[in-house]
Amino acid sequence: MHILSSSDFLAVFGRRHTVHCFAPGRVNLIGDHTDYNGGKVFPCAIDLGIECMAAPRSDGRFGFYSANFPNAGVSERSPKEPVRSGIWSDYPMAVIATFSRFGYEPQSGADFLFKGNLPDGAGLSSSAALEVLTGRVLCELWGLHVTPQQNAVFGQFAENRFIGVNCGIMDQFASAMGRDGHALLLDTYTLDVEYAPIDPNLASVVIVNTGVKHSLASSAYNTRRRECETALANICEQRKIPSLCSLNNAEFARLESCIADETCRRRARHAVSENARTIAAAQALQSGDIECFGRLMNESHISLRDDYEVSCEELDFLAAQAWEMPFVYGARMTGGGFGGCTVNLIRRGSEKEFTEQIKEAYRNKFGIECAVYNVRPGDGAKKC
Repeated sequence: MHILSSSDFLAVFGRRHTVHCFAPGRVNLIGDHTDYNGGKVFPCAIDLGIECMAAPRSDGRFGFYSANFPNAGVSERSPKEPVRSGIWSDYPMAVIATFSRFGYEPQSGADFLFKGNLPDGAGLSSSAALEVLTGRVLCELWGLHVTPQQNAVFGQFAENRFIGVNCGIMDQFASAMGRDGHALLLDTYTLDVEYAPIDPNLASVVIVNTGVKHSLASSAYNTRRRECETALANICEQRKIPSLCSLNNAEFARLESCIADETCRRRARHAVSENARTIAAAQALQSGDIECFGRLMNESHISLRDDYEVSCEELDFLAAQAWEMPFVYGARMTGGGFGGCTVNLIRRGSEKEFTEQIKEAYRNKFGIECAVYNVRPGDGAKKC
């Protein structure tokens, strides 16, 4: 079922589209705050995302319209103008500028119509989906031979260099390289990818959005990165290593006394143990051991709560409630923390019961509604 129809593009731009593509959002099943520590992450693309219809134009300019924000009208942009203007069309323009930077010059201007069904503020990577989608559309418009991996790297480059957000590579990789019914194990140091199946007959992926985002999220993220860098520097005085996640748990136990500050030591302990859990989780799914995968999810939340201290009352409450339900394999916070979402792996067929129970418990505790999304692991960016 498509989000956009031919009449949508015709109504906005007065002509017919020539290209129609989709890129998904993502949820990270396990492996948070390992990406900038040289470790592995384990996201899956989901069946919610963004569609784009596009057609070339002859004047070299670009027109962008979002059906999600119709009152904003068409954003007209020139490749000769600065990319950063403080509006949403900076993102697709950043991708166009990145393609040009790497030798894929625009062969014409183009008009783009975007529409998405990713819920606002849920942390499901709408910006990465928009970047990857723009890249896929450019390839279709101009016949460019860019691999999905290259498209992901270009999306990250666009956000780092032109938007000014120092994001990792996970979100773009999941959006570009997702596989239907699978999660992908991404080594953020080497960019190697492996896939593991999620048996749809056994388990469903359900996301619960707290509806809150605490103000210290961005500053705490930067602080955690510095604390990990300090821990790495302390260890390197004793033993040269490329990253914290190059250590296994036993190696870290032998070296953790090198880290002078106790807080930095706990941050490093999370990074190392989370990387080990992520590897073990992928192996559990490969062998069909859903129960083991769920236990690792629970352990991940505890580590994020206690050692990394990026959880919050709302996330802890949702996770604890899910742990008490007999049909839940595992539950954890996902993403940067201090609000946002939990991701839950539950027994197939229990979606309605889970939704009713978790919504009622959250409403009784906090007096607000939490949104629940039953998602399916899906393919990466593709032509519609």
